Amino acid sequence: MKTNDWKKAVRDAGRQAGRSAEEMSGRRRPGPGRFLAIGAIGAAIGAAIAFLFDPQRGRARRAQLVDRSAATLRDVGHQAEHGARRVASTVQGKIAAVGANGSGEPMPNDASLANKVESELFRDPDIPKGAINVNVEQGVVVLRGEVPDAELGERLEHEARAIPGVWEVENLLHLPGEPAPTQR
Repeated sequence: MKTNDWKKAVRDAGRQAGRSAEEMSGRRRPGPGRFLAIGAIGAAIGAAIAFLFDPQRGRARRAQLVDRSAATLRDVGHQAEHGARRVASTVQGKIAAVGANGSGEPMPNDASLANKVESELFRDPDIPKGAINVNVEQGVVVLRGEVPDAELGERLEHEARAIPGVWEVENLLHLPGEPAPTQR
């Protein structure tokens, strides 16, 4: 079939279906709406160029555009960083709650964990209860006070670590006559 015959066949089939040959072949001539859209985009670009390159105020407008664009990018970056930190901390908290004591129970709050640690550690009657202070801050047990020997301090730290729900133990226990440590 020759090219002209093919075009004629498409035109005839389109007429029978009520459509033009351009619609049948997939090619369409641009309508007036497309020319208007292209004209509107061109006018907008021209107005922006005239606005930014105005001899009297163009330099200030360009500087302001750069400053505002940089501020917007910084804000977007800060918001993205904040969202990523929030997601990471939520995931970390969920993982910690599930694995806090291996049973899938939620992690106890600091006050109940402090009571639990005190009851476990002070079961032994040889431990000086009045000389040792137990604090819990976000799952971290802090042991402060004076113990008669270093071995007892290490044993208390080991026993506190074994309690479900304890993330970390900070041992600030010291021997009599030694200055109290402020941090490990």
